[in-house]
Amino acid sequence: MTPGDGATPEAGAAAEAGAAADGLTTAQLEALLFVAERPLPRREIATLAGVDAATVDARLGDLEVELAGRGIRLLAVGDRVALATAPEAGALIARYVGSEGVRLTPAALETLAIVAYRQPVTRAAIERIRGVDSDYVVRSLLHRRLLVEQGRADAPGRPILYGTSFEFLERFGLTSLDELPELDAEIAARLAEAEAEASSEP
Repeated sequence: MTPGDGATPEAGAAAEAGAAADGLTTAQLEALLFVAERPLPRREIATLAGVDAATVDARLGDLEVELAGRGIRLLAVGDRVALATAPEAGALIARYVGSEGVRLTPAALETLAIVAYRQPVTRAAIERIRGVDSDYVVRSLLHRRLLVEQGRADAPGRPILYGTSFEFLERFGLTSLDELPELDAEIAARLAEAEAEASSEP
């Protein structure tokens, strides 16, 4: 191979060998995420592989590139990562499992949108923005694992903070929250104002 030639199998093998020297290959990382029963924190991956955080981040980047165009995607939420099926395979997979999945109501979609853009957010903030009681819809989204509890707010009563889950990303064909469409400026201002008012209530 002369300088300037395109990538070859030999070059790929050399890159994988270099990764192995770092103590973690993309193949090992893919296998680990495949068998994991939950999203794994990057710190935990580093500990298991005996490598530093920079190496984990590098291998995750390599794996994300390798999975592009395939039936599996790498999802990331903050420090945690997981594998999920590609959104374009959803219809086929739904036929295999015998269900197209339960459709979300307008109220559920509205609540998910509020949480997705303002997370972590309390139920009081959700209700102020929606203008109606949201206890049932929040519990329903928690049951469907589209929302998760993310701790408690530093406010009177220590209300629960909610955020979106990995299942949310997979359901809507996202690999990270950074892929959410940009909010209209007026809507974003309304959300921020409502959340501030809710968090200041006793």
